[in-house]
Amino acid sequence: MRLVVTTPTAVIVDRQDVRYVSAEDETGTFGILPGHADFMTVLTVSVITWRNDAEQDHFIAVRGGVLTVQDGATIEVATRDAVSDQTLGKLDDSILERFRQDEEAEEQTRVSTTRLHLATIRQVQHYLQAGRQGKGRRILPSEGTQDGPEGV
Repeated sequence: MRLVVTTPTAVIVDRQDVRYVSAEDETGTFGILPGHADFMTVLTVSVITWRNDAEQDHFIAVRGGVLTVQDGATIEVATRDAVSDQTLGKLDDSILERFRQDEEAEEQTRVSTTRLHLATIRQVQHYLQAGRQGKGRRILPSEGTQDGPEGV
């Protein structure tokens, strides 16, 4: 099988000698062998394990992403960030924790941006409603108030 793992700026892995892949989505860990049915899933922050024809295990930490299997022979992973096995042993759980923190920070940013948009829409709505309420009878300077001329 062929395994391709890419980020927006780099190809992390592109190997043809893959015998097995293990990954994790919201439902748990799953494995892929040659001839696997075509499918697509959203990965969590996790470690993808793959074994080559020489029976050597390799690891890639991913910051979520999308995994697709095509024709039972090609596995593609698109992720925001990934670290391959050359450095994964040195970083162990710290890289996964950094990925999780990045995900949480992005979620907080999305929530803050959404709240800002909603506050802006509310302000525009109040402005428009105030404009509609004032469209009744216009007060001329000589009239003073809506009740009639001054002193009457």
